[in-house]
Amino acid sequence: MRKFLLKDNVAGVVFALPFIIGFLSFTIVPMLLSAYYSFTRFNILRPPEWIGLENYRRMLTDERLRESLFATFYFVFASVPLRLIMALAVAMLLFKSTKMMGIYRAMYYLPSMLGGSVAVAILWRRMFFATGTFNSILDVFGLNRNFAWLGDSRTAIWVLILLAIWQFGSAMLIFLASLKQIPTTYYEAASIDGASKVRQFFKLTLPLITPTIFFNLMMQTIAGFLTFNSAFLISQGGPFNSTNFFALYMYNHTFSWGNAGYASALAWFMLSVLAVTTGILFGTRRFWVYDGGFS
Repeated sequence: MRKFLLKDNVAGVVFALPFIIGFLSFTIVPMLLSAYYSFTRFNILRPPEWIGLENYRRMLTDERLRESLFATFYFVFASVPLRLIMALAVAMLLFKSTKMMGIYRAMYYLPSMLGGSVAVAILWRRMFFATGTFNSILDVFGLNRNFAWLGDSRTAIWVLILLAIWQFGSAMLIFLASLKQIPTTYYEAASIDGASKVRQFFKLTLPLITPTIFFNLMMQTIAGFLTFNSAFLISQGGPFNSTNFFALYMYNHTFSWGNAGYASALAWFMLSVLAVTTGILFGTRRFWVYDGGFS
């Protein structure tokens, strides 16, 4: 019996070995190296030079870092709630089962699969040029002023926020799965009691899917803080650093300005920001998330 158990353990380890090797090689080891480099002056091409806490002290006087943090928090606080509202609204629309519903769900999920691609980013950028599609649509209603949306610091970040809202597919599917778990008897009882559809939504649907809302809020917030592709491909952080998100700022320090040591310190600072943010969200969970489950 012991021999068979030993064989089972060996088989389990063998099958898990690719994941273990990948996790150590691409997650744990890079994190440890990043922690070391954060205390050094390092530009990738030359050996790191130990400078202690100098990189962390530099953050206290880094004006561009403050601008980057402001842009990142602005993007997160604006895009995440709007994306979740859009995802839930579409999930409610796609909740009913029809012959074409599977195709509709795939179509609505497609932007989430393509949204991070280079091609979509380039097309999105072209759409908001002065002579782009968005201004052409406004021209139909007599509102076109040939405005360069990406050339104004007040509107450039909203171009990226709109792209983030458009990528609501993954959150929508999670909401849809959660809605399907609510027993129909709840709605039947509410209808018998005279509750309207709006009242059912706010008094029944929303409370029962608050765990899903919390999960989506957590995942989308973390993803928002780490947004890179849209800022890099569409706006390059401009104009006037209005879209210079934190991930893009780290990238530039590493590959454009040769400050990989400082970028490593920035990465650990962002990890602390994410830890504090998720801690705050978990701290508020008990006030609004219903964990009673379905019965």
